[in-house]
Amino acid sequence: MKPANRSLFIATAFFALGALAQDAALRPWKDAQGRIIQASFVSATADGVILKVADGKEHQIPLARLSAEDQAFVKSLAPAPAPSTAQGATPAVAAASLNRLPLEKRTWPENVAVPTKSIEIQIVEENPVARKCVYRSEAFEFTSQAKLAGSVMKEVARTFEATRTLVSSLPWGVVCRPPEGMERYQAALYETRQDYKDAGGPENSGGVYMSGEKIFKVPFPSIGLKLLGKTYAKDADYDGGTLIHEITHQVMDDYLTFLPVWVIEGTAEYTEMLPYNAGKFRAEAHKTGIRDHIQEMQKRGYAIDIGNLETHMTMNRATWSGIADTSNKKMGELYFRSALLVYFFCHLDGVKKDGDKQGTRFIKFMDAVYGEVEALRTFFKDPRVKRFPDGRFSYPTSFPPPDMKGETAPFKHLHLLLDERGYSQIAQEIIAAYRDIGVKITVN
Repeated sequence: MKPANRSLFIATAFFALGALAQDAALRPWKDAQGRIIQASFVSATADGVILKVADGKEHQIPLARLSAEDQAFVKSLAPAPAPSTAQGATPAVAAASLNRLPLEKRTWPENVAVPTKSIEIQIVEENPVARKCVYRSEAFEFTSQAKLAGSVMKEVARTFEATRTLVSSLPWGVVCRPPEGMERYQAALYETRQDYKDAGGPENSGGVYMSGEKIFKVPFPSIGLKLLGKTYAKDADYDGGTLIHEITHQVMDDYLTFLPVWVIEGTAEYTEMLPYNAGKFRAEAHKTGIRDHIQEMQKRGYAIDIGNLETHMTMNRATWSGIADTSNKKMGELYFRSALLVYFFCHLDGVKKDGDKQGTRFIKFMDAVYGEVEALRTFFKDPRVKRFPDGRFSYPTSFPPPDMKGETAPFKHLHLLLDERGYSQIAQEIIAAYRDIGVKITVN
């Protein structure tokens, strides 16, 4: 097609597709002639933008065809180049949003190792008297109550950065970006468990990601730090499983609003169960990981069952919390069932390819959730939306935000996992799939 005809086709499509858009996550886009469509931003290139209309179809529009206002808006979505590490570089993680691999090119990794550059430590501030020392790795900023040697801080950062690398490498398609307005993920390190509890850390926890504050809080013992004389050292026998679980929540913060609780906890259980040592995850050993996890849970007295599948998969946050608060045993059951479900959807569901099942339904589900994440980010970047320091925001009634209601938002794309199967059918498929790998599962 000749360039002139192609431009005419795009202009005509731009005008004609406007009537198709009904989704609340969309925004109005205006072309140079003043014609308007409702569409959501997908991605941008140097000279164009890809927009999605309400029927799900994507259309590539040359940037020059847009109004000056919308051209500026597209450019505001593209991340600025990161400065060099020597200058206190911000992590170049935001750019990943425009470079996700298409589904058919994503594969389950074998080994995932943290890049050396990710754990190069920058000292921002060291004030032991004030109990404030600030250090940075590639994607995290650590505020510590005590001064830590560079080698020790590097060991601490290794688990954080390795977990981010793992989540980014899995075919879930997760884009790991610090919360809006932050250059890096934030972590607060407390010298004692009492300091940690005084800062709001839960009584019986070893660390916690506070999604409201956008900060990971953890006491020194939970990251393997112990005092030797007057200096903190890293415990070589330290097991960072709980830490990996919470870091997974942190690097997936963008997604939490749009995920059922069982996916939130199940994905964190998944990363935690993968064999890990010294900055390297053996992702190909996932079968060993799930079997070891099942055996450990059996030793703790847990039955291998998935309960009522529909109840678990459609459980809202209030119901989950009500059950979890009943007892540690009830909480453990929720986590265990979630781990079994996520593993099933990742590795046991679907048609075998190259000797293993690829978890295509789960990946499609996560891709749909990514669409919600991007729609929300686009919404907040729109100049008509005003944000306030206390977390509230305002917007025109004609431009509402994407659905963020806890009763509906996490379940919007659940049909992609079901794929026209009933819960009873999926339950039987779970039983059969685990039986094939030597695990007997029951259903209540």
